[in-house]
Amino acid sequence: MDGILDATRAFFDGLASVKWGPLALGILCHLLKVLARTRAWRNIVQAAYPKTNVRWRSVYGAYVAGVGVNAIVPARGGDILKLYLVKHRVEGSAYPTLAATLIVDTLFDTVLASALVAWALAFGFLPGLDVIPSLPAIDWLYLFQHPRLALAVVVGLLLVVVLGLTWGSRKVKDFWRRVQQGFTILRQPREYLRRVALWDAVDWSLRLASVYFFLRAFGLPGGAENVALVQTTMSLATALPFTPGGVGTEQALLLYVLEGDAPTSALLSFSIGVKIVLTVVNVVVGFLAILVMLGTFDWRRHTARDADAIERA
Repeated sequence: MDGILDATRAFFDGLASVKWGPLALGILCHLLKVLARTRAWRNIVQAAYPKTNVRWRSVYGAYVAGVGVNAIVPARGGDILKLYLVKHRVEGSAYPTLAATLIVDTLFDTVLASALVAWALAFGFLPGLDVIPSLPAIDWLYLFQHPRLALAVVVGLLLVVVLGLTWGSRKVKDFWRRVQQGFTILRQPREYLRRVALWDAVDWSLRLASVYFFLRAFGLPGGAENVALVQTTMSLATALPFTPGGVGTEQALLLYVLEGDAPTSALLSFSIGVKIVLTVVNVVVGFLAILVMLGTFDWRRHTARDADAIERA
């Protein structure tokens, strides 16, 4: 927590030196990459429900609403909202199918993010397991420091899954049929490449461009290596976001991988500055979408109504 406060102070201390032109371009690239991402997800959902007209604007609204909630709620709570909003705008849709489409939507990300992490580990850019305990802001540090507890957590989660499947055995066949429906587009490789992977490639191009402009905005070197390292830390931070947006993990990793490229104060300013900017943008756009789609900001009340439906699915 102290590290985040120090980073926040560094950001506001260096606010006068921020270059607003590159910052605006970074925000624009971020907004455009979300647009590209929603085109991909819409096509995945459409393939799962070919007889239903899936409107892109509904998928876009649901996606940005979820991103807005994820920016302030830990553990990807906004994904529940995404599913709720799409479920109520795609006739005949079911939660298991829609949840599966979210998995399909992350496949391209997983491959590229894994490749970046493998590259960073191979060349020693990322901290090893012996170094991680010295990075106190890592969200999942406690589990690294207590391996027995980590094992107990994993075993507990597996038991919950097994018991859940056993308890609902009568519904398992129908459940898996609906899940498989969400993967429909993967059975059409050409369609997947044309309607999903292409948009995901656009998304990643804009994602890397936004990182480049943010680095420039805060006066840091914007070379290809730094862009790739920053994106790697962002991917790792959002993989297990126990804090909103994985801010603790992202800050700790950024300071490690960019050490020596700039003064610590500049790195702190960049790490928290980008997080503040993206959080504000995501929250503003996301909650505007929530207001338009639900007529209120109280999204929890709406998703709570459907909680029993999610459990039955």
